[in-house]
Amino acid sequence: MMTVIRYLTAGESHGKALIGILEGIPSGLPLSTEDMDIDLKRRQVGYGRGGRMKIESDHAGILSGVRWGKTIGSPITIFIENKDWPNWQDVMSTDNPPIPPLLKGGKGGFVTRPRPGHADLPGVIKYGHTDIRNILERSSARETAMRVALGAIAKKFLSTFNIRIGSYVIQIGAVIGHQSSVIGKKSGEVELLKAFEKSEKSAVRCSDGKASKKMIELIDKAIREGNSLGGIFEVFVTGVPVGLGSHIQWDKRLDGRLAQALMSIQAIKGVEIGLGFEMSRRFGSEVMDEIFYSPPYPPLSKGAGFYRKTNYAGGIEGGMTNGMPVILRAAMKPIPTLRKPLGSVDISTKKTVKAAYERSDVCAVPAAGVIGEAMVALIIADAFLEKFGGDSIIETKRNYDEYLECIKRF
Repeated sequence: MMTVIRYLTAGESHGKALIGILEGIPSGLPLSTEDMDIDLKRRQVGYGRGGRMKIESDHAGILSGVRWGKTIGSPITIFIENKDWPNWQDVMSTDNPPIPPLLKGGKGGFVTRPRPGHADLPGVIKYGHTDIRNILERSSARETAMRVALGAIAKKFLSTFNIRIGSYVIQIGAVIGHQSSVIGKKSGEVELLKAFEKSEKSAVRCSDGKASKKMIELIDKAIREGNSLGGIFEVFVTGVPVGLGSHIQWDKRLDGRLAQALMSIQAIKGVEIGLGFEMSRRFGSEVMDEIFYSPPYPPLSKGAGFYRKTNYAGGIEGGMTNGMPVILRAAMKPIPTLRKPLGSVDISTKKTVKAAYERSDVCAVPAAGVIGEAMVALIIADAFLEKFGGDSIIETKRNYDEYLECIKRF
């Protein structure tokens, strides 16, 4: 799905650290740990996050690919230390198991009670484990901290070309904030950036003040009841040029690549682009973005050219960007770990039990939006380099500027 940029992450939730390797970023991009730490901090906040956020204070360290504050074209290696590691070093040791063996149950013991809705049961069956910890440590959303760090590098690269990416929450549980910007026909860059800035001041990252208060009240109710909540967040990309992606083959379509990236985030169960499912309930004449043209004045200067007054397509037509902001929404299911566990079956004794409890969030939708930004950034950066190439930022920018001059003549 990614042809120019490649990345891998490694590490367990309670292991020593998370490691990420990002390849394909051109040389000459100014990059510092602060560029990543900003988004890492955003990922950790949000009303409803669990106790671990009080322990971890994520910081990205750079091991390779950067010299004197700029990328050098080689793979960029990032590490994030797990601050909770000292409490788990026996449990997660890479050496032989401790003697005497750890007791069953509780921290460090064998986990044998799978949680409904989690990777626990299919994972142990697939990999032949008798201890669910071998599955839950890697399937945990802790892994997304590294995705956010790598996505921040992609965002820094895209910002060089005035492409900005943001997100906000539009629903938690049954509480709905302002409707999607697409539905409200407020999908211009100015409106999107304003909504983003306002949402950053909200504890639940929602730009609707009244809805934010109701969301917090609902999260408090879930906390009292030992329950969890999901919701919907929206990710937008502004400043995207026409022509990223392609209609030529199924795996080159940008909408498919973006949907796959968002669906890869833990607990995401649905993705929409533009008006999404609402399109299926309307007539064609109501959901197509009519095309207009305003000649640039003077000739070849920056002007309107082709433009739309609506953005029901969410900035993508035929698998390609059409010049409008890219808008996506993702639906997150409630966290499957509950303080009042659901029924399960012990994989060892086969007896009916209550599912295991691991320290977890009550609601992670605000954080999921930040992760969504990272995944979208990685895909957009890949499509951008696929289109414009370049081994250095200077070369990529030269190719990009020439393309912009070319489409002015269209």
